[in-house]
Amino acid sequence: MRDTAIRNTHATVCTINGDSDARDANGNVVVLDESAITTEVTRLQGVYDGQAYARARKAKYDALNQFELISDDAINGTTTHKDAIVAIKAKYPKG
Repeated sequence: MRDTAIRNTHATVCTINGDSDARDANGNVVVLDESAITTEVTRLQGVYDGQAYARARKAKYDALNQFELISDDAINGTTTHKDAIVAIKAKYPKG
């Protein structure tokens, strides 16, 4: 995440080696503003944390054979697919 924060706060950075060696397209050292990087890391972490529910839902959605459930529901007049989706959304509500 730090590398993304460095690139977001220092537009000229093309290469990052480790935590503090950043270089521009000509290989020149780019002096890093640690305060700006820390602020950006905090922002990025907040965005990531705010999407935890979506990552959890995706894992559960991927485990469902949704096309089969939808097809079976259409044939049998059931709501198995809808019920499964509602249960996942209830278990992992939007933050």
